[in-house]
Amino acid sequence: MSLPPILLSGFADETSSTKLAGEQLAAMAALGLRRCTLRFVDLGDGVKNVMALTKREVTQLSKLLADFGLEVATLGSPIGKVKLQDVEDGTANKYVSFDKYLKQDVSKACDLAASLGTKLVRGFSFYHPKGTDPAEHLPQVVDQLGQIAEACAAAGLVFGLEVEANLVGQTGQLLKKVHKQVNHPAMVLIYDAGNLLTQGYSPDECFAEYEAMKPGLGWIHVKDYRPLQTSSRGGHIDEEALCEYRPVGRGSGVYERVLRDLIEGGATPVLKRMKKIGLPGVLLDLEPHVKGGGQFGGYSGADGMGIALRSLTDLLDYLGLSHDLKTADNLS
Repeated sequence: MSLPPILLSGFADETSSTKLAGEQLAAMAALGLRRCTLRFVDLGDGVKNVMALTKREVTQLSKLLADFGLEVATLGSPIGKVKLQDVEDGTANKYVSFDKYLKQDVSKACDLAASLGTKLVRGFSFYHPKGTDPAEHLPQVVDQLGQIAEACAAAGLVFGLEVEANLVGQTGQLLKKVHKQVNHPAMVLIYDAGNLLTQGYSPDECFAEYEAMKPGLGWIHVKDYRPLQTSSRGGHIDEEALCEYRPVGRGSGVYERVLRDLIEGGATPVLKRMKKIGLPGVLLDLEPHVKGGGQFGGYSGADGMGIALRSLTDLLDYLGLSHDLKTADNLS
């Protein structure tokens, strides 16, 4: 049986409390990673989401990436983390009219991804009004995400839709419906067990959500969590209060089951999708949050990211899966 090659990446901003670009990239390079995902960064003018960088700053960041021998795996954009409707619901989430959002934010994300040399844009499925059933909003979400996918396709990019609490696509089952109805090759799904465990789903339920997402799976975020004991499902989650994130192997056990499924043939569709855009394997993107996480990011520290990475590579080695972490024999 041919085992799927694993490509490793991680959210660079998780390594640095200051978010200084040099600190982030030095830490990622020192860990032996060849690629990273960009989200928040400080290039000398304060911490900014990568979406807010100027052209000069993008050029500066590109040079730093080259200096540290790193490629950009994905653009960790917040696209889709705005209100679906202009309704006051007690949250601080902002609303932007979709026409404006498509022309400004989505267009900026596409330009930025191209400038940074990645074809993958991470995004989300919009905040439905707090207290409403997310399934009620599927038609509007499908329409808007279809337009985003089309914009990405026109730029030669792929839009990855991440499963996350409080959004319409908060479960694998909902994202399966979204993916099927959008039906666009430029939109794939991103599995994240941690984002399901924080909603109170059991490890077995989290694996079932992965299976629901498999037909549209593009890549995987690696963020584990201590399973919660709760019967609450689908309610609003206070993301800033979450504090039980764990490295793989010290959380739920879901990722071992997911990787075993990929070994047994589940990776084949993913490999076909990703090879079309030049990725020769299954992308695992570390977003550990081991020292804390919230709605728009998380922090692990360089040490926490190192522990999370070693925990993941230990699991990959145990399962016999090859990965592309640098060693003394393959520093180039």
